[in-house]
Amino acid sequence: MVRGGVHKSTPLNAPGKQTASSSLELSAHARSILEQCGLSVMAAASVAVQRALGKRIVPPLVVILGATGTGKSKLAIELGRRLQGEIISADSMQVYKGLDIITNKVTPEEQAQCPHHMISFVDPLVSSYTVVDFRNRVLSLIEDLHHQEKLPVIVGGTNYYIESILWKVLLDTKQKSGTDIKRKLEIMGGPELHKRLKEVDPDMAAMLHPNDTRKIARSLQVYQETGIQHSRLLEEQQKQEGGDGLGGPLRFTDPCIFWLHSNMDALDKRLDERVDEMLSSGLIEELKDFHQRFNEKKIQENSQDYQHGIFQSIGFKEFHEYLTAGADVSQEEREELKMKSVEALKQATRRYARKQNKWVRNRFLKRPGTYVPPVYGLDVTDVSCWEQTVLHPALDILNCLRKGEQPPVEPIRVEGEGPRNKRSHHVCELCDKVIIGDMEWTAHLKSKNHQHHVRKRRNAEESTEHQQDVESNLASAPKYPKQIVKRLV
Repeated sequence: MVRGGVHKSTPLNAPGKQTASSSLELSAHARSILEQCGLSVMAAASVAVQRALGKRIVPPLVVILGATGTGKSKLAIELGRRLQGEIISADSMQVYKGLDIITNKVTPEEQAQCPHHMISFVDPLVSSYTVVDFRNRVLSLIEDLHHQEKLPVIVGGTNYYIESILWKVLLDTKQKSGTDIKRKLEIMGGPELHKRLKEVDPDMAAMLHPNDTRKIARSLQVYQETGIQHSRLLEEQQKQEGGDGLGGPLRFTDPCIFWLHSNMDALDKRLDERVDEMLSSGLIEELKDFHQRFNEKKIQENSQDYQHGIFQSIGFKEFHEYLTAGADVSQEEREELKMKSVEALKQATRRYARKQNKWVRNRFLKRPGTYVPPVYGLDVTDVSCWEQTVLHPALDILNCLRKGEQPPVEPIRVEGEGPRNKRSHHVCELCDKVIIGDMEWTAHLKSKNHQHHVRKRRNAEESTEHQQDVESNLASAPKYPKQIVKRLV
């Protein structure tokens, strides 16, 4: 945990209510139900404490969403300084020590402006740190901040980390060996795992794509450790008060969600410039040092894994060829590999930004469940007027929420979009693909690849019909000598 100085200012708290006891207990029956649904007792206690506090912290937490490069950390620091808040990073790569530049961690100077948590505390060689570990630690941290009457500010970059805090969507089997079991299962590959899952949990198998190795392995892991089908546990979770098809209920009542969004052309340019700034700040030296200390030996032992832990960071794997180039590679070739890696990093960063925005739209705007908090959009396209378009509106919204008043800005809503089934199973025989989810199916039907196959089939059908017409006409035509028939054909 990284901590900096606390800026003293007016707290964002409602006055005059007694602090709840931290020793709230759950009945044995309640514990049994929660554990059956995969919820930790600590998580339940956190909810109980929040209710007992009687909304003493309003809102209970702020979540800042947005694509990489939109200035989430900048807004979080300003809100934390002004509202006696503390910042919790929800970035799966920033929990690890090392690669500070490539993972875009806040600088020591920025950390000194406001206390920060969940940054640089996991050894880079550890690959077993999970979202469950993150959730448990953060829920305890939020409870502690509430007792101190401080505002938790979640700064999000990793979607499933954020979901684990906002909703009860995870199943915790409490098995320490769980990660090892899952890793061993993943080695077998998606098709074989999917076949096994069909045998023990056909409902869950129908919801997962046969190539989604990680999720299939997770479902098999849950079944192995609990003896209960993953689909059944999820169904129990969704049946809780406030739950729906997307998962369990919200953990905190009325959180404040900000989404920093930008024109994509402007953001792409900003992201490219940020990569250039990383290079000027010593990115290559950082990558070389990290590779020599933690990765070189793994490659020699053929045990390198770019799919787990910090080694999957965007940027590190893109430089693999450059970092592993041998002494026989000329300086000119080495420079070409470097430029190729830089371009790959820029492309991967742009793709990741779009993925992050897509998740916000899908999870909060396009297919909301029963209990999805409102999202307030803040346009960060023009950074020259950042205070007027981002900071001041955010402060106004929070001030209104603290007073129980309607904010001057309406939350974002996408018209014409109703609830969608993200687990529906579709098979496109034309493209020989399995598609999971209504929105994904609609997108597939509109895709260039699918339309190409549609045109190809249409042309084939028209060609067949034409050939049949010709043969039919010839069959019904008067009988001519062979020489005349050849001329007609």
